[in-house]
Amino acid sequence: MSRLTIDDVYEHVRGVCFKTGPPGLVGVETEWFVVDRNAPSRRVPLARVRAMMEAAGPPPAGSRITYEPGGQLELSSPPRRGPAAAYAAIARDVAHVGEHLAKERLALDGRGTDGRPTAFQATEGRYRCMREYFGEQGLRMMCGTASLQVCLDIGADDKEAARRWRLAHALGPVLVAAFANSPGPAARSSRQIVWETLDPGRTAPVTGDDPVEAWAGYALDAQLMLIRDGWVAAPGMTFRDWMATGRPDVGDLAYHLSTLFPPVRPQGWLELRMIDALPEPYWPVPVAVATALLDDPIAADIAAEAAEPARDRWRQAARDALTDPVLGRAARRCFEAAREALPRLGADTLVPMVDAYARRFIDRGRCPADERQADDPAERPDPAMTEACRAVPGAPAATAAEEEPTWT
Repeated sequence: MSRLTIDDVYEHVRGVCFKTGPPGLVGVETEWFVVDRNAPSRRVPLARVRAMMEAAGPPPAGSRITYEPGGQLELSSPPRRGPAAAYAAIARDVAHVGEHLAKERLALDGRGTDGRPTAFQATEGRYRCMREYFGEQGLRMMCGTASLQVCLDIGADDKEAARRWRLAHALGPVLVAAFANSPGPAARSSRQIVWETLDPGRTAPVTGDDPVEAWAGYALDAQLMLIRDGWVAAPGMTFRDWMATGRPDVGDLAYHLSTLFPPVRPQGWLELRMIDALPEPYWPVPVAVATALLDDPIAADIAAEAAEPARDRWRQAARDALTDPVLGRAARRCFEAAREALPRLGADTLVPMVDAYARRFIDRGRCPADERQADDPAERPDPAMTEACRAVPGAPAATAAEEEPTWT
């Protein structure tokens, strides 16, 4: 085994994490709490959910089902070409899961945090090490939070990758605020605050406009969460320190990168991790908005200007959401740009649901957390939103060349 060098780290980050290519693919990861309608205050045993999903068979559009330590169910879609196809595919799989859970009075619950008692239900070595590394404070993050993640391409070349990297970070607080759905003490997105403050060396935003330099430095200086050989948790050194021992290889580097959780994470695509989980019918909206603002050149320019004043307002976004005037102005302009961009991306069918969300929340300076705090739960959906979602047709038939697009 050859010794891993700093140059090797940068080569891996440049060639794998920031692999360039023409934008266009969209992936979605939806995390859900599972609730028992007969006993909503109790945690549903993970073994019960697993058994039901195995009996249900694979989701029809090909999403992968995984589970978080608290029993959260995650659906990860294959990448699709454009936001309309991505939404139609993951919506089929969410419906598939929901229909089978309903047979036993279980339901998917979309919210950023869970108020039920914490229950650590994972047995995998990775999750046991995470629990030891983070301590009891980390249990709330691992078992009691859920997000919606939008995955978009890096960019056609290094220049575009740098532009998209900067724009994703500028938009981050705006997306936190617009979709905040985890009210807590003095917060609209308590999920974002839990993640941001847990271990800033691996969960705070990455800083720096040069994406390769920024991500490589972040990774090198982050504490090791674990060493897989023997599942050693919290070794007490950074990855840079571990390299000085001559022990890690490129596989260890790749695994270490998977244990870093900033709000924008490069994995050969940009993974936007800052959005609270949302219920039906709201969860498709951040997919449409984020994709439009990054993938449409006109909207991207508008969003870059609108979001720049809000780029560092992560804490204000989590605490105040759109009542913060800077974030409120940015969100309104970004939603306008997204609505105008979606038809140019072949996703005009998504415009009505974005319009309905904007009328209910953005234009009024509100977010879903405000309804929950006012005891006006988001389970009482806007009829216009529901109708807009039902009106979206299924994904277009894939051509042979597009049947299995991939980022790898």
